[in-house]
Amino acid sequence: MTTATRSPQNTLVHSYLFLRRAIGLIGLALPVVLILGKQLVQGGDVAGSLSSYYYTDLRDVLVGSMCAAGVFLLAYYGHDYVDNVASTVAGLGAIGLALFPTTPDHDVTAWDRTTGVLHLAFAAVFFLSLAYFCLRLFPHDGEQPERFGALYRVCGGVILACLVLIAFSKYLGLTPELHPALWLEAVAVEAFGVAWLVKGRTLEPKSVP
Repeated sequence: MTTATRSPQNTLVHSYLFLRRAIGLIGLALPVVLILGKQLVQGGDVAGSLSSYYYTDLRDVLVGSMCAAGVFLLAYYGHDYVDNVASTVAGLGAIGLALFPTTPDHDVTAWDRTTGVLHLAFAAVFFLSLAYFCLRLFPHDGEQPERFGALYRVCGGVILACLVLIAFSKYLGLTPELHPALWLEAVAVEAFGVAWLVKGRTLEPKSVP
């Protein structure tokens, strides 16, 4: 009877894929957990954005998830210097938007406005970095069949489209009552979650040694 052993190289590959899958799972789960969780735990209307769940009973879920994603991104090492810079920037963006909450709807102080500006800056850095991964890095690293390249580009395009729609929502007739920021942010986060799960070879379990 022989005991299967895993080489150091294979161990690194599995650890590498684990980080990708963990990041992807956080992206897929976070919007669902925040939106449904708040309705189950607290009730009432949905929040105006994913970031606004900081001011609900789901605050710890939001902050913990984004910090976890940030740490995973900081620990992620890509194929080259550009990959590493992009993941570091994305990780710092994730942690920054978690630590500096969005501006509250009521009783706004000067510090609230300052943290709100920082939150928007970190959120922009985070999402733009993730779009860059999907549009430029994932499709061209040669790890997977070319058919996945189209999927990554679609995910990156969705992220960018959601950011543009959020920025111009009031000019497009998307009233606050429709919660456009919430749903568009949720779609963007789901898109990045799908991209990172696929990059973690979740659809190719037998291809990993």
